[in-house]
Amino acid sequence: MDQEKMIAGIRTFLEGIGAQFENGHLDETPERVARAWAGELLAGYRTDPAEALTWTPARDGGGPVLVRDIPLASVCVHHLLPFVGVAHVAYLPGTRLAGLSKIGRVVEALARRLQIQERLTEQIAATLDQVLEPHGVLVLLEAEHTCMTLRGARMQNSRLSTLAGRGSLENDPAARGEILQLLGRTP
Repeated sequence: MDQEKMIAGIRTFLEGIGAQFENGHLDETPERVARAWAGELLAGYRTDPAEALTWTPARDGGGPVLVRDIPLASVCVHHLLPFVGVAHVAYLPGTRLAGLSKIGRVVEALARRLQIQERLTEQIAATLDQVLEPHGVLVLLEAEHTCMTLRGARMQNSRLSTLAGRGSLENDPAARGEILQLLGRTP
């Protein structure tokens, strides 16, 4: 990321809204904003989610693995406003078991990019499917989008839910239903 361009753009944006730099309160704001965006909000561009997902060999089969309530924060590509929520990630192991914290790292790596929730859900499912080679994957994201709660429709407390599946958790209604029931959702 080119932080010098970011700083110049942020300064131009602030000047465009009529912000006054002469009082000293905004002097370092462009640098602080650029550091926050490059270092934190968009840190996912520096991480390959497939490399973050380590695994250990396991016997083929077994019951579903479900990691629920993984916190996520992302930035909407359309309005550059945040959305925050949780990810619930399930898979039916084949011969690979994921390191538990690594599933959270995949969510983090993909969420910390400019995103739309629908694409983020698909990317998480695709990464797990590609790396773990499981019998099935199911990803449910639930998030509140400030582009809907703070602007536009201003629908407070509204949440978007998106679902992506692969393999048996996409095609087998009973297997998919089992995961949704574990999450307290009716299939």
